[in-house]
Amino acid sequence: MEADIFEYHKEECSVDTESFQGERRKLIQPTSLKDPKLEKLKEALVDWINGTLKPEHIVVQSLEEDLYDGLVLHHLLSRLANVHLPVEDIALTSAAQTHKLEVVLEELDKRLGLQDSSQIKWNTKLIHNKDLLATIHLLVAMVRRFQRELDLPSNVKVEVVTVEVSSSGIKSTVQTEVLTEDNNTGSDSSSSTEKDDPIEQLLKLEAHKVNTVKKAILHFVNQNMSTVGLQFADGVILLLLIGQLEGFFIPLCEFSLTPVNHSEMLHNVTLALDLLSDVGLHLSSVNPQDIVSQDAAATMKVLYALFRKHKEK
Repeated sequence: MEADIFEYHKEECSVDTESFQGERRKLIQPTSLKDPKLEKLKEALVDWINGTLKPEHIVVQSLEEDLYDGLVLHHLLSRLANVHLPVEDIALTSAAQTHKLEVVLEELDKRLGLQDSSQIKWNTKLIHNKDLLATIHLLVAMVRRFQRELDLPSNVKVEVVTVEVSSSGIKSTVQTEVLTEDNNTGSDSSSSTEKDDPIEQLLKLEAHKVNTVKKAILHFVNQNMSTVGLQFADGVILLLLIGQLEGFFIPLCEFSLTPVNHSEMLHNVTLALDLLSDVGLHLSSVNPQDIVSQDAAATMKVLYALFRKHKEK
């Protein structure tokens, strides 16, 4: 029976039993590969990668095929953690790719704070072998660490077969593996997002604590803009700040420098949020209208995202 199970997976997943000799491997069941929840998670991760790396003109189409050589992971680490490793940008040979992955994953594991090796569900060999399960586990961990405000599909689980091949035969077991947790634990998803949002939690504290943080963020803004008494509702200062911090010029024809009505202000703020998304700061919980309406929480979320990214520069 166990041999029949393995032969089934061998046929579906094109796995060579010789490559398993003396190892334990996990394979996603073919039925789970067609799960709509898994497909949505894969799409969300691809969109996140492409949004983060858009300024570098890197486009990912497949998690299985586009991350194995270390190029994408290297650039993600650089963008998200401002880490520049001494490795070649494009590794052409298998040996060069493996070396690059080792360096990148070693640094990533440190940044992810995974001291316990049992928590690490990926390694160089798995990623280089285009292992989808390991690749998704790694990317989800990166989102949770560097882009917590990004809403990934929740409660995504897959059926996984664990296969062990030895000289005495083949042993396989099937179990469920969690890729993302259930965010809806007795409340709606927006409440879960609010619970994890540092700004939402901050605004619940005493007024003097809130003011202290506001002063710190505004001091950071003033240092970069060389002005005081900033107002963000019309989007102008926000656009100029983004250009200053990210190092690019926004053509004046793209926005209204002196907005006189609600429509122009909304256009400016929407452009600002689009630019933030382009540089990897996806603030899906912030509505442009909230900024225009001078909503304190929305404005603080945007400024805090910029502050957190650039405070060490």
